[in-house]
Amino acid sequence: MNNPMRVILSLAMMASLAACSKKVKEEAPTPTPEPTKVETPVAVDDGKFDASDLDSDSCLRQRVVYFDFDRAEIRAEAQAVLACHGKYLTDRPSAAMTLEGHADERGSREYNLGLGERRGNAVSSALQANGGQAAQLNVVSYGEERPTCSDSNDECWGKNRRVEIVYTAK
Repeated sequence: MNNPMRVILSLAMMASLAACSKKVKEEAPTPTPEPTKVETPVAVDDGKFDASDLDSDSCLRQRVVYFDFDRAEIRAEAQAVLACHGKYLTDRPSAAMTLEGHADERGSREYNLGLGERRGNAVSSALQANGGQAAQLNVVSYGEERPTCSDSNDECWGKNRRVEIVYTAK
């Protein structure tokens, strides 16, 4: 075929195709509605202790404060524990505790009762400095009467020089 003939056939095909095609009106896409968000209530942690924390919080589970020989001063390592218990007392005004002071077997009965009381009062003062109220605290001294260890050596005596924190109301 010659060139002009090709041009004519191409034009005829294009014309026939144009006549057969449908014109479709384009519509804007229908916006799909966004699914409604269901907000689940989230427990708000207000940073306050509750009664269950006494058994679950590692700081509050520590309830023994140890003392050096013939001393009633709080050791540095006990400060953080007493701060936790003080905050608990602040967060829970209905909470109450008994501070049980103890001493080792050395010294007279009267001396050890007095030393146990001084130790209990030292812990009470530290708790009050950390937010506890005096009405929440009760100090009792057992002196040497309730040892946790009965051997007569430095390690055992160190375990007996203590104040035990006992919650009487949570």
